[in-house]
Amino acid sequence: MAAAASAAAPSELCHDQNQWEFSCDFEVDFESEENASMVYAALAVDKELQPDKVKRQMSVSNGKLSVHFEAVEARFLRASYSALVDALTLATKTIEEFGPGMQL
Repeated sequence: MAAAASAAAPSELCHDQNQWEFSCDFEVDFESEENASMVYAALAVDKELQPDKVKRQMSVSNGKLSVHFEAVEARFLRASYSALVDALTLATKTIEEFGPGMQL
């Protein structure tokens, strides 16, 4: 699995320039729609703790999980990104350990 991430601040894509000043995009190629969807489902249940300060949008396409963050301050962006990467790492290791063919 390969990961590519990029960050930019300030973002020109934001509608409200004063509020959502920082953004970051993160993509992980699971090389499998099934694995990407499983990780998406595992991560989607964890909502942002401060939705007025951080927005997170996720999608799955062609076996890749894409995540877009927007935040009012860099520290909120960093905290949200870090928490997602921790959960993503756990979900990925779980799939690698108990992946396809695992009997429940």
